[in-house]
Order: sequence, then C-alpha cells, then structure tokens
Amino acid sequence: MELLRVQQIEKYYGNRSSLTKAINDISLVVEKGEFTAIMGASGSGKTTLLNCISTIDRVTSGHIYLENMDITRLKGEQLNKFRREKLGFIFQDFNLLDTLTAYENIALALSIQKKSSKEIDKAVKTVAQQLGITEILKKYPYQMSGGQKQRVASARAIITDPKLVLADEPTGALDSKAAKMLLERFNYLNVERNSTIIMVTHDSFTASYAKRVIFIKDGSIFNEIRKGDNTRKQFFDRIIDVVTLLGGDMSDAL
Repeated sequence: MELLRVQQIEKYYGNRSSLTKAINDISLVVEKGEFTAIMGASGSGKTTLLNCISTIDRVTSGHIYLENMDITRLKGEQLNKFRREKLGFIFQDFNLLDTLTAYENIALALSIQKKSSKEIDKAVKTVAQQLGITEILKKYPYQMSGGQKQRVASARAIITDPKLVLADEPTGALDSKAAKMLLERFNYLNVERNSTIIMVTHDSFTASYAKRVIFIKDGSIFNEIRKGDNTRKQFFDRIIDVVTLLGGDMSDAL
C-alpha cells in the first residue's frame, strides 16, 4: 500500500547569479511499513531530499504526496497540523530540551495534542519499554549517554504513531555499540509497530538495517537495491558494491 509518492521534484538554492540545483527530477514511492535508507556522499542531495519530504524545505517544482495529500501545497496551520500529526523527526544532534526530563521530552508531543495525563503516561511508559529506556525517564539530557539521548529522541518521534518517521544521520553522533542498539530498535519499530521509516545516512553499516537503499548522486537517483531474502551481511556487501561505483567518501566499516 502506497504511503508516500515523490513526483518529479527539483530544488534550487541561491539566485540567478549563483544558482545551485540540489535535487534534479527525483521520483520515488515508499510503501506503508517500509524501512528505506537514502545514501549518498556529502553534497549529493540526500539531506535536501529528506528536508523536502519533511516540509522543512519547499520544492522548487514537482509534488510530494503523503496518503494522496499534496503536502507541497500546505501552508500555515495546515502545515503545522500535518507536521504534528503525520511526521516523526529523529535528528543527529537529538534536539532534546535540556530543562525537561526524558519523560517530559517524550510526552511533549502528546501534550501539544492536548491528550489526557492518563493517556500520556501510558503511551510514554509503553514506548520507553519498547526502546529500553524505562530506567532513565527521570533523568535530564546532561545525565544521559549519547545512545540514551538518541533513544529518547526516537521515542519522542514515534509516540504520536506518525505515518512516517524521518531520521537524518541518526547514528552519526553515536559509538558503534550505541549505534547498533539504536538500529536494532529501528528494526523493532519497523517490524513490530509497522513504522514506515526513511533514514538518511552515509554509512553502509547503518544502511544495511534497512529493507531498501536508494543511492543519490549529484541530486539524482543513481541506483536502488532491496534486501529481499539476503542476510544483513549479504545486503551490506551489496551496498558496498554500489558505494564503490558511486566513489563517494562514505564510511564502510562493518
């Protein structure tokens, strides 16, 4: 079942005297329940693509549909409502509020939606258990490790049951152990909660947890591979083959 459709989008930055084409006629479809990674070297356009899907950036031309709704046309309160109710964001730098505990950071999205305290408490405790952070709910961000912060950020992103979870280099600030733990939780969310995830990464190890990898080069789709029946190691090897063709400065460590 189709969830997201990106249709012939282009994105330019700058002005007539200095114009940069960041995205060049990209079209793709993401099905409900997919876990898709977007890879590309620095400057390839992968983060711009994610920003357009998330409505952080507006496309110069083309259309993006979520559940058949053209999100490129949304403005004002309609746009704010869409972001609150349909999307979950996971950023590399966590974006947690330092003055709030983990519990309060996670609960914030539901508070904005004016959910009851009973509903909020149940939802926070459920997602905390799923992500293995129950023991740190009373801690503030400065008391947490990088991996714990990222899992709190992930909990905040999914607590509203968004239609689409968007992750921008989610393992970039984590050590290998914390990164692997977070990716296993992503896999859990995808398989057990049927969360649809689009994750931008330059790292082949991180991408190997996805079910599909789309490779971006110079603002266009260069290639696409699907995991299928491959093991994660076999999928990783296939990813490395495409990365080699791309010739980008990507991390290949397994």
